Amino acid sequence: MPVGSCGCGAVYAFDVTGHNLGSAFIEALVFGCNMDWDLAWNLYPEEDYLESLVENYDLESHYIVPSGSYEGRRISGALYFIRLQKDIREAAGEGVQKRLDQKAPPLSAPWPAEKIFSKEEVSELVADYQLNPLMMAAGRDKKIVRHLQRLLYSGDDLLRSRAADILGNVSSVIARKDPGAISNLLQILLNSLSTPGSSGWGSIDAAGEIILHSPDLFAGYIPAMYQFLGDESLRPGILRALARISMGRPELIRNLSFRVMPLLAKSDPETLGYTACLLGNLGAREAVSDLEKILGDQREIDIYNNGEIAKHSVGRLAKEALGKIQNPESRSQKPE
Repeated sequence: MPVGSCGCGAVYAFDVTGHNLGSAFIEALVFGCNMDWDLAWNLYPEEDYLESLVENYDLESHYIVPSGSYEGRRISGALYFIRLQKDIREAAGEGVQKRLDQKAPPLSAPWPAEKIFSKEEVSELVADYQLNPLMMAAGRDKKIVRHLQRLLYSGDDLLRSRAADILGNVSSVIARKDPGAISNLLQILLNSLSTPGSSGWGSIDAAGEIILHSPDLFAGYIPAMYQFLGDESLRPGILRALARISMGRPELIRNLSFRVMPLLAKSDPETLGYTACLLGNLGAREAVSDLEKILGDQREIDIYNNGEIAKHSVGRLAKEALGKIQNPESRSQKPE
């Protein structure tokens, strides 16, 4: 990722997609430490450094574009700032400036050898929604993937959703060095859905999160999810995962609109709600009249977002979808 520095002493990394904020955090923190991975790993937030995020940033014009659209281009970039405490900054500052003068190369240093998490520690970090430590550890310890997979079968809906979310982020780190390992993981997750009596549990959400965070590598797996839309038990989860993917890269599934529109005639509130979310993200104008028919549906479903689950009525989701369709600039360009 492109990196740079600010006059106040902060450094930043630029994520053009706005989806890989965990990776941007690592890039900025390690760069600010003059590529000293051991130093970076042993720093504590708030105590040793402050962090801040500037969203909807356009690297080309250097504008912040709240609407997410500028001169016909979609703007979803993010600047992740890290400002180290003065003593650390003074120790690393000269080296950082030299790297900037040399147009700092991409991070290629080895990950630190220590701090391998046990499955119990991974569970605790997921339960507390501590993403950054797991992101930093992912590049050196692939067992984290197995520990996260285990949590996809938790009976706790929130823990399961957080595990899927974090697995998508962690996989984006591992895929930078070993995309084959994540490709195999995706195949395992999707194949598990074919098991008779499978409920999907967190496998569907995890597959969606992996594709969301690494679309350029794994978008080819999206069609494999379509085959499960005919399974009433798996359908809501598939729609939920596709809706998440469409938040970041709607063009990957734009042609899906006509295929899912008939689902707005179903009676299941989850099917209705997640279909509405998906169609809104896709900007499906052809679905306006069908969405208007469910505006009065007050049944509630769970919507996962940034580590939390909230209740939303089907009617509210339909209204939000209509707003996105009628005002394209209001569509989210990333998970929020």
